[in-house]
Amino acid sequence: MVLTPSPAHFQRYADKSKLAMLSDGEMLRSATVSQASIDGLLQGVPPTKRVNSDDAEHWWNERKQWFFKPVSGYGSKGAYRGDKVTKRVFEEIMQADYVAQRLALPGERKVCLTGSEPQKLKFDVRCYVYDGQFQLIAARLYQGQTTNFRTPGGGFGLVRLVD
Repeated sequence: MVLTPSPAHFQRYADKSKLAMLSDGEMLRSATVSQASIDGLLQGVPPTKRVNSDDAEHWWNERKQWFFKPVSGYGSKGAYRGDKVTKRVFEEIMQADYVAQRLALPGERKVCLTGSEPQKLKFDVRCYVYDGQFQLIAARLYQGQTTNFRTPGGGFGLVRLVD
């Protein structure tokens, strides 16, 4: 059996607390990362911070600007948009292992379904890579808070590379 990503790679790369490091310019400079790489990371990775219950009042006051994600979660499980989170769930987040990532609103595209009016769907673009090589570039089209494949007209969309 081949399991990809391997558990070791998943542990090494999928831990969302690493997003906090990748969005911290000072930490990257101290790790002697090239300025070009730092610039690219800061442009592409929204600011991300570890959540600490000692700062609960700060996070509650600032919650509308952040998206809360469990450090070891996947598939949007346990992820909450700050402006939608209830006080009860927020208190659970403060007691768990979470990061807060600056809210980055998705792009939108109009989709025309047969026999209906055009509708706006949100999208994000994903690059699937294996062994340093692109395998697939796809857009995911969806409605709601997180991506899903139940939205009529949603799912994977074509991405055309243009020079």
